[in-house]
Amino acid sequence: MHYRKKELLTDRLFSVVVNIFLFVSLVIVLYPLLYIISCSFSEPQMVMAKKVWLLPVHFDLVSYQAVFTNKQIGTGYLNSLFYMVSGTVVSVLLTMLLAYPLSRKEFTGRKLVTKLILFTMLFSGGTIPLYLVVRNLGLYDTRLSIILPNAITVWNVIIARTFLQENISDELYEAAQIDGCSDIRFLVSFVFPLSGAIIAVLALFYAVGQWNKYFDALLYLQNQALYPLQIVLRNILIINRNTPSMTMDVEAAIRAQGLSETIRYAIIVVASVPLLVIYPFVQRFFVKGVMIGSVKG
Repeated sequence: MHYRKKELLTDRLFSVVVNIFLFVSLVIVLYPLLYIISCSFSEPQMVMAKKVWLLPVHFDLVSYQAVFTNKQIGTGYLNSLFYMVSGTVVSVLLTMLLAYPLSRKEFTGRKLVTKLILFTMLFSGGTIPLYLVVRNLGLYDTRLSIILPNAITVWNVIIARTFLQENISDELYEAAQIDGCSDIRFLVSFVFPLSGAIIAVLALFYAVGQWNKYFDALLYLQNQALYPLQIVLRNILIINRNTPSMTMDVEAAIRAQGLSETIRYAIIVVASVPLLVIYPFVQRFFVKGVMIGSVKG
């Protein structure tokens, strides 16, 4: 009985420590987000005076007015949405087409191909060779330059291959072969329908990556009509980064610098809202993706 009471006390103490740790972690993660939102809705002078800690001080929408008066915001949102949807479809399709043969034991040379793919995960040709390839293929300053060059992520291929190895049995493949089913038909009729979980995980990973993609657009796009939201917001930030001049009075300089500061926070909020809205509904797919990619003992 004494041992049982001691064990219960140890379990309760462990639960208390875990709950405290989780609460501290929640505060560490949540506070910066609340601070950014509060600063974006606060008066610029209050932000510059460091008076914003948790809630907005002197509620003001001037930073959002400065952001949304730019006509390219709507175009940037539509472009980012197009890149996210089309890029996700292309990336998931190519990833599954690559992962499926690597999951089959009948595929001769699959170990060599896997090693070559893993090699690209550690070493790459660099930015300049990739830029020259994109330009020579005629993809420069086109929408395809955002979708194709980095369409496949090696880590996602490994996750998909692991899932297919564990969930598409050899018996199912052999039975389909006996019935005269080709590899393409087996892929379309059996693999894709049975891989809904991994397809959802891949789609989520690629969608988040496409929405946040910034550097590719900076390299490959010149036409402002093709700019994604990230580049549009960057341009707004640069335009509103006012440098006080010698002729500007102190009060006007502080006001201009404060507006520039709050615009930064507003830009972060505007760019993050779509993912923040979607994430609670797809959180379980992130967890599932981690479990799929784990190593079984």
